[in-house]
Amino acid sequence: MVLNKQLKALPLALALAAPGAVLANADLEAAIANPGNWAAQAGDMFNQRYSKLTQINNKNVGKMKVAWTFSTGVLRGHEGSPLVVGNMMYIHSAFPNKVFAVDLDQEQKIVWKYEPKQDPAVIPQMCCDTVNRGLAYAEGKIFLQQADSNLVAFDAKTGKVIWSVKNGDPKLGMVNTNAPHVFKDKVVTGISGGEWGVQGFIAAYDINTGKLAWKGMSVGPDDQLLMDPEKSMTWTDGKMAPVGKDSSLKTWKGDMWKIGGGTTWGWYSYDKALNALFYGSGNPGTWNPSQRPGDNKWSMSIWSRDVDTGKVNWVYQMTPFDEWDFDGVNEMILADFPVKGKMTKALVHFDRNGFAYTMDRVTGALLVAEKYDPAVNWATHVDMKTGRPQVVSKYSTAQNGPDVNSKGICPAALGTKDQQPAAYNPKNKMFYVPTNHVCMDYEPFKVEYTAGQPYVGATLSMFPAPNSHGGMGNFIMWDAGTGKIKQSKAEKFSVWSGVLTTAGNIACYGTLEGYLKCVDANNINKELYKFKTPSGIIGNVFTYTHKGKQYIGVYSGIGGWAGIGMAAGLEKDSDGLGAVGGYKDLKNHTDLGGSLTIFSL
Repeated sequence: MVLNKQLKALPLALALAAPGAVLANADLEAAIANPGNWAAQAGDMFNQRYSKLTQINNKNVGKMKVAWTFSTGVLRGHEGSPLVVGNMMYIHSAFPNKVFAVDLDQEQKIVWKYEPKQDPAVIPQMCCDTVNRGLAYAEGKIFLQQADSNLVAFDAKTGKVIWSVKNGDPKLGMVNTNAPHVFKDKVVTGISGGEWGVQGFIAAYDINTGKLAWKGMSVGPDDQLLMDPEKSMTWTDGKMAPVGKDSSLKTWKGDMWKIGGGTTWGWYSYDKALNALFYGSGNPGTWNPSQRPGDNKWSMSIWSRDVDTGKVNWVYQMTPFDEWDFDGVNEMILADFPVKGKMTKALVHFDRNGFAYTMDRVTGALLVAEKYDPAVNWATHVDMKTGRPQVVSKYSTAQNGPDVNSKGICPAALGTKDQQPAAYNPKNKMFYVPTNHVCMDYEPFKVEYTAGQPYVGATLSMFPAPNSHGGMGNFIMWDAGTGKIKQSKAEKFSVWSGVLTTAGNIACYGTLEGYLKCVDANNINKELYKFKTPSGIIGNVFTYTHKGKQYIGVYSGIGGWAGIGMAAGLEKDSDGLGAVGGYKDLKNHTDLGGSLTIFSL
């Protein structure tokens, strides 16, 4: 085990566990245990995005000022957040995926910088901007998942490359936008390319050597899925039952699973007591559902896998036979709280399809599935016995058929929430969710598969949900135990920023116009702080301490799917898979940038 010198002051009991103990990763656990660090993308391995820091709180957050700023020199969308371990901050950018190691003790001096020479041919292979969701840290190493699919490990002190491994073939549309995650002795990464007809997977590499430990596909034969037909479980008929032989193959026409999608570019979480990894798989290819009849398992699913072997514990499909691109990659938040009166080891997932799911993360049982935006209309409800959404025929793009424009579907393909992560507050057991209040028209058309070329097969247009506040976003407080919105705060544009909650009773998020906002965690309509950063915010708010002082930070840099028109210079309403027209007013409120803004009292 390598203990970074920056962590010497941390509790050694966490780092030096008894032999054979189940450890997430001793060094990383020690870093996470110190709330002064922000050592993982969500601040922890449960994806809670909660900090125990209280120096900035609901009484004084209104007095925050800008402490310092940092430009990445990149003008595309900036998602994720930096990492902070001890006196070092590690900053990343969108393509070309620069990494900066900054010494907070030396007035943000750049200690080392990495800028990979990636083939620019990767750029047009990235469907929805050239974003990157951030770095991972463990055992004195920094891990970067480059757009060109190369997964790279650096020495955290020097920036020297320790190893690099190719995770996929960009010429086939296999690119990467996700952050890698370290669990135990493995760095876990996924793949993008659902719009290019790739076969999605999640992979685990040894953190010391880069050697592939295991790789589990999302669709295909049982052996490729790492699925035991008798031991891997799913929800059916109101209970958990074995998935059965060829559970994926039986739901595809012929061998279309080979180009079936199910990509994995979101966020991953880990419960060391269960030794289980949790994540979501995305949309099936193509977006024209008539070409791929069947449930298309196991795209659009929540997965639990054993971290050591990759074997599937349980899996649950949220949107069988997806007809709307309701990509299922959003984060799985792990938390223990009462569900319908019973204390539960829960998993909470806010899906693109507009339903929020509460599962028993131990067994995979479905406990709650409710709409988290009242505008959702494509399904009436989720049948709790079968687990299937009950589709409204008017909004079924498959039933209406190819070359028919199905109008007024809510939510739009970018979902009631995309990858922008929600947060959990253990003090009041509430979830804080950044949402899109957006609907669409969706017209599928026949498309032929050509390796390395887009495989979409639908034309979309997007617009604010009708008969509501007229804006395109809401920031909500959600009770996952009952499946109810407790409070809702309207926003002009989608809230495309990851949320931070703290023990100081605040919740902070960013807006597409570029505002960092902090609200009272118990009354989210009580806005306590608002500051306009240089560009629209699609990054995730984070916090840390340095020399006893608390700081809050966020990237600004408009882009991502919502801002693809500005980021890529697109102008036709149907461009950017329909987002350009929906968000065309954004240019009147912000402009391109790529910077980090750090706040303090």
